Amino acid sequence: METETTGSSPTRLALMAPEDIKKELALVDPTSIHPEPGEDANLEESAKKFVSQLIAVNPQNAEAGEAGKTAVETMGFSVQREAANQSQMLKQPISALSKRADDGGDVANALINLKMTVDELNPNKFDMEPGWFGRALSKIPGVGSPLARYFTKYESSQSVIESIIQSLEQGKNQLQRDNVTLAEDQKQMRESNVKLERAIKLGQLIDQGLQYKLDREIPKEDPRHKFIGEELLFPLRQRLIDLQQQLAVSQQGVLATELIIRNNKELARGVDRAVNVTVTALQVAVTVALALANQKMVLDKISSVSQTTSDLIAGTAERLKTQGVEIHKQASTAQISMESLKKSFADIDSALKDISEFRMNALPQMASTVLELDKITAESGKAIELMEKSKKNAGDILIEAD
Repeated sequence: METETTGSSPTRLALMAPEDIKKELALVDPTSIHPEPGEDANLEESAKKFVSQLIAVNPQNAEAGEAGKTAVETMGFSVQREAANQSQMLKQPISALSKRADDGGDVANALINLKMTVDELNPNKFDMEPGWFGRALSKIPGVGSPLARYFTKYESSQSVIESIIQSLEQGKNQLQRDNVTLAEDQKQMRESNVKLERAIKLGQLIDQGLQYKLDREIPKEDPRHKFIGEELLFPLRQRLIDLQQQLAVSQQGVLATELIIRNNKELARGVDRAVNVTVTALQVAVTVALALANQKMVLDKISSVSQTTSDLIAGTAERLKTQGVEIHKQASTAQISMESLKKSFADIDSALKDISEFRMNALPQMASTVLELDKITAESGKAIELMEKSKKNAGDILIEAD
């Protein structure tokens, strides 16, 4: 793997280029494969033996000629067939492959779902301080404040996040299982590539041997010359081309498998980052949002108390100022109005004069009344005296029936 760093930005991981991976895997160009003298004694011995058998074939013997052509045409065929039929991944059901291939597979879909959920739950998108309309809504039963609605939404999304994480973990496990299968496929392909390279070198050695015989030992008038050139060398070189193409395809399989394995590892690490970092970041963001909201509520209460206290102090000071002035005004003036006091004394003096005048005028009348009362009193005394005497006399006379 390569890392790239730009300034203070975080390290970014980048996959190796396919050509670099090809060099790392030691994949050679099939057209550049040539047998070196003394490289493989057994291979050279087999080529010589095969050339001797082909040279000995009598082209006029149809059965022998056909056997020689068949041997050339089928050279390396078993190795080629083995290389073409060894993928363990293809043994999985088509439904599973198509399901995982659709839109990037379960892991890609789970990552996309996680991204969408995180964006949807981003606290920065919510107005935690509602206006008059939001405050009015908060009084409606079942609606609540934006903060309450947000955390209710987050609470209900916990199950969604958990299912996404579970899906990511399942996808990660599938990637790891795929890597085990792909590694086995790659091992078999590399073994097949070795066999293909040996088959190509064997074919080239046979080609060289036959060409050498044609050029130096078999004259053109010999029937074998035409038979070897047309019926053996031509299909042999076709087989060499086929084997080289098969090797190229197999090498591409090794390279592609290696890329997939490395990508799967990166994607598995991406799952870990998504689970450990993204979800944690979401939880931290929500926790901080709640803590800040609590701080804001306390701050609002403090501000409200401070404002109320200031208003009380200001109101008290204003009343002290107004009432103090009134008190001083009251202290600097008489308690009773002088005009009212003068009128009161005048009224009292007039009343006293009226009383004195009334008494003086009432004296003669009062004397006459006294005389009349004396007369009445004397007459009443006589009447009472007479009545007492009558009662006494009445007591001495008794009238009784015997």
